[in-house]
Amino acid sequence: MQARSIKGASADEIKSALDNCLSSGFLPTLAIIFISVKQDRKAVCEILTSEGIDIIGATSSGEFNESHQSEGEIVIMLLNINKNDYFILIEDVGERSVEETAKQIANNALEQFNKPAFILCSTMLSANGKIVDGEGLVRSIEKIAGAGVSLFGGMAGDDITFTGTYVFTNDRSTDYGFAALVLNEEKIELNGMAFSGWKPMGVSRTITKSEANLIYSIDDQPALETYLRFLGEEKSSADDQLKFFDTIGVHYPIQLDREGREPKMCAPIGYDKEKKALMCESDVPQGSTFRFSTPPDFEIIHTVISKAMALKKETNADADALLIFSCAGRLSALGPMAQQENEGLQQVWNVPMAGFYTYGEFGKGINGKHEFHSTTNSWVALKEK
Repeated sequence: MQARSIKGASADEIKSALDNCLSSGFLPTLAIIFISVKQDRKAVCEILTSEGIDIIGATSSGEFNESHQSEGEIVIMLLNINKNDYFILIEDVGERSVEETAKQIANNALEQFNKPAFILCSTMLSANGKIVDGEGLVRSIEKIAGAGVSLFGGMAGDDITFTGTYVFTNDRSTDYGFAALVLNEEKIELNGMAFSGWKPMGVSRTITKSEANLIYSIDDQPALETYLRFLGEEKSSADDQLKFFDTIGVHYPIQLDREGREPKMCAPIGYDKEKKALMCESDVPQGSTFRFSTPPDFEIIHTVISKAMALKKETNADADALLIFSCAGRLSALGPMAQQENEGLQQVWNVPMAGFYTYGEFGKGINGKHEFHSTTNSWVALKEK
């Protein structure tokens, strides 16, 4: 498998970069696109489609490749991969449940490959406010494809505007659904890891009232007030939804307990001030127990990179391409260190890299199980066997 990453601040710049690749003799079959909602997705797709290149893509909250990081632009991973070793699925949830739609994707994957692996791009928030439950999505695919299924990816972003996220293929797009690059794992090797670094603090607490992604009460106290009080924030901190998310929510996620699994990181993305409720990025079951979090220190960068080096050495693995799905919260909390983290991972594998800042991540946790994550850096190295 050959790989190259390209970038651009417009569809015209992408066409120029693609033309340079083609003129050098590189003939990609597949494009993985990470693109700002500000950009013309249709124009970019038409450019790639005209060259016979298959597309899977997601909107971003910042995008990056080997030596570049941007906000409001476009990054594309181009792969020359055997068309018999992959295919692309996209599903709009519509009136179905997320679970039903996810099972459809898993069943379709198993019809094609004995051992399918997934690069999964999901929407998080639709234009009319519908949220995809990432936990339910992963568990539903797992029920059909098996507990050992390889699954990496991220939830689409929208430049931290919360106006709507999108995933797309050559000729289809949805703001409430998911797209999957399904790989034949008998032909394509995947090695990756998802790691957060946010540390638990305080005693365990109980969500005493919740509905879908809204938490109404914590230990029988109003959730919003309890959350802000614990963090030492004033109620005025919740006067601006976007400021609340960017300065508080992504820095102090809650860590939901999961039986037999590592805690699920869940960042509050907003609130309902009248109901004094916290709005989370995924569904939160009533009765769940959790702990508050404190952001990681700068040692986290060294930890992420050293874990990648250890995995590469342990598996004696090589790679043709690297994809990174890093939470938008890491960019907010770590600042320039987030870019150093991504570039450090690329240097470990020393191959073309592309990624974006997400609203949720899918990947293999340190417990060896593939999970839905938040505030996490999830990466996967691809190698044609």
